[in-house]
Amino acid sequence: MTTTLDRPTRSGAAPAPGGPRRTSALARLSGWVRRHLVMAFAVLVLVYLFVPIAVVLLFSFNDPAGRFNFTWQGFSTEAWLNPCAPAGMCDAVVRSLEIGALATLVSTVLGTLLAFGLVRHRFRGRTGTSLLVFLPMATPEVVMGASLLTLFVNLGVGTGFTTIVLAHIMFNVSFVVVTVKARLAGLDSRLEEAAMDLYANEWQTFRRITLPLAAPGILAAALLAFALSFDDFIITNFNSGNTITFPMYVWGAAQRGVPPQVNVIGTAMLLAALLAVGIGELVKRARRG
Repeated sequence: MTTTLDRPTRSGAAPAPGGPRRTSALARLSGWVRRHLVMAFAVLVLVYLFVPIAVVLLFSFNDPAGRFNFTWQGFSTEAWLNPCAPAGMCDAVVRSLEIGALATLVSTVLGTLLAFGLVRHRFRGRTGTSLLVFLPMATPEVVMGASLLTLFVNLGVGTGFTTIVLAHIMFNVSFVVVTVKARLAGLDSRLEEAAMDLYANEWQTFRRITLPLAAPGILAAALLAFALSFDDFIITNFNSGNTITFPMYVWGAAQRGVPPQVNVIGTAMLLAALLAVGIGELVKRARRG
């Protein structure tokens, strides 16, 4: 004789095997995905950015069978042992380094002074000056290069090393101003007031307080200016005359066959930049310690 206790009811039915466990596992998985989704996208973006750099590094060790260094033929250190083997390449690299150093020095000084003026002082035309600073950054490089060439021709200035430096200073100043201005906007002016309350004059306050605090931004602006100057091709091509820089050498070599030494120079510049960033981080940690 069956009773109602022997009959399973819908409300008291036994749960399906593994039901709560499966739900718990899915919840943990979805939680893990939500926590690491941003990190996963960041890793994918970094991989996307560094794949071309990895190709440059890899093909600096290539042993091309012909003139073109586009397909992997075999491992070789010949390009690293003889980086100046292609005629004229090292001369172009040295010329680009000289132009970059001069343009960086002048543009960093001018841009830093202008950034201090825009951040620390109120004067008539300040808003218009800030707007004008952005114009070289917003103007297409083709237009800028052609305009500078027109200016130099009308002034009777022969194009060459000097005109390249002047052109690079012109567009680098804007980037320096923006970078240093962002750093200065975040500084606490009360630190300078406290220094002057302790009987420091304007020069001592600037040298001991303001300049050390602004130094990371100034250094970042200088590194950015040098990278832009060393890498520029379009504006340089308009105003170079007979002067050959490294980007122009690469452009000309691409029509005949890019030697692996070009990849060596690119890799060396990357390693130098990483070394500079690493030294900066070590110095920063040492100061904090």
